[in-house]
Amino acid sequence: MKDISVQELINSKEFIPVDVRAPIEHRDSAIPGSVNIPLFTDEERQEIGTLYKQSGEEAAKWRAMEIVSPKLPHLLGEIRDLKKSGAEPVVHCWRGGMRSRSVASFLEYAGIPALRLEGGYRAYREYILERIPQLLPEKAIVLHGMTGTGKTEILQALQKKGYPVVDLEKMANHRGSIFGMIGMGEAHNQKTFDALLFERLNEIKSTNYFIIEAESKRIGRAAQPEEMLEKKVNGIHYLVKSSIPKRVERIYNEYVQPFLGEAWFEEEVREKVSKLIKRVNHDVSPSLAFALEEKNYKELIEILLVHYYDPRYKHALQEYEGPFKEIDSDDPDVVEIIAIELQKTFSDSSVV
Repeated sequence: MKDISVQELINSKEFIPVDVRAPIEHRDSAIPGSVNIPLFTDEERQEIGTLYKQSGEEAAKWRAMEIVSPKLPHLLGEIRDLKKSGAEPVVHCWRGGMRSRSVASFLEYAGIPALRLEGGYRAYREYILERIPQLLPEKAIVLHGMTGTGKTEILQALQKKGYPVVDLEKMANHRGSIFGMIGMGEAHNQKTFDALLFERLNEIKSTNYFIIEAESKRIGRAAQPEEMLEKKVNGIHYLVKSSIPKRVERIYNEYVQPFLGEAWFEEEVREKVSKLIKRVNHDVSPSLAFALEEKNYKELIEILLVHYYDPRYKHALQEYEGPFKEIDSDDPDVVEIIAIELQKTFSDSSVV
């Protein structure tokens, strides 16, 4: 049995983390790219934990052995198959304790050389939290712009071209607004966000700048590190602009069109708009309520942009001293324009 450090795991493309914790633990906090081959189901884990509290360590260990023994051939076979695929499995649990040690020992007994992550997932998390501030490139390129101006599309296009984009909304699995979860599934927690942020920063560590959207500190269930917020404030700022009709069209195509006719969609929109009606100007509340009732989503979007989102965004923009370089996202060449600007600013053209 050989222990592998977190740094060795991250620096090698051959290693694949094998998480032997229960599925609920893996969903809560996983190393990106890891494979979950659990010793216990969620229910079995709960049973053993309860037994440990009620009857002590010896009884819990004996029950664990009874549960695991019939599973061993299948469990070890899954790890062996990973190894046959050319990867080097590195077994880990929460802190490099009994579960990963047991699996590594079983692998050795079966004649399969075993690698184990020293310190488990806890060591990985401590490592990435320490490294994230150190990996942040020198300068932040920040895209500002009101809702629906196409900032995300610009970021995605730049990333496809190889530019060092850090897509915070993707890492949070949340679009950052009250409607940010529509069609997205569950927002990522802080541990998942941090892991994805570290992974991306590690990919672009040779660059001297990075490109982000001007998100607030908290995006869904996750928060950006303070060091990134400081980089954002002191960055180079672009203000992305677009016409109201174009913005309405973008939002409609992303938030509405894919889900029309879905009962859950109509219920969710009704719930969220009902909350917003209390916050908008009383003069437009009837129009908003009518658009909602008639399912006139384009009208509803325009009212919310003009009377809710835009005034709040203008207020938030005052937190930045600027200057702002204005970009028209309605221009079909907007991505090329930004790329040329970046090349002028960074003569070495630090493209990934």
